[in-house]
Amino acid sequence: MSKRTSILKAIAAKLNECLDGSQYPSNIYSQAFAKLKFWDEISNMPAVYMSPGSEQREYLPGDFTWGYLGISLKLYCKGEDSTEQLEQLLEDVESVIDANRVLVYDIVNNYETTEILVVSITTDEGLLAPYAVGEINLQVRYQLM
Repeated sequence: MSKRTSILKAIAAKLNECLDGSQYPSNIYSQAFAKLKFWDEISNMPAVYMSPGSEQREYLPGDFTWGYLGISLKLYCKGEDSTEQLEQLLEDVESVIDANRVLVYDIVNNYETTEILVVSITTDEGLLAPYAVGEINLQVRYQLM
């Protein structure tokens, strides 16, 4: 499995682990996935889907290379209070990311991210009611081996 895919799966697993209604107010019922779907394809909400974006490389002396991977998280909610539910989910996902900036994505080789940062957050601003859609863009820094 590629590092890009492994990082997405690790983030999805962490979101499923943390967003169960016990640590944070949001409960996504293990509906975080390391793949992309659009709101009209989803039946169980709230849900989080993600996809890898562009990746930049920084080459340093001594064969050391940083990888900077962009990841887009799509958050989907549905209901009468979908906008409020989405705002809470955005806040909770951001909190989980901030608390897990260093995340092991390959247990066998002990590979881990060096830093995960929230770059931007956007929403549909209520245009899709009774649905609500948000997007969180992340930048993941990790060492290339």
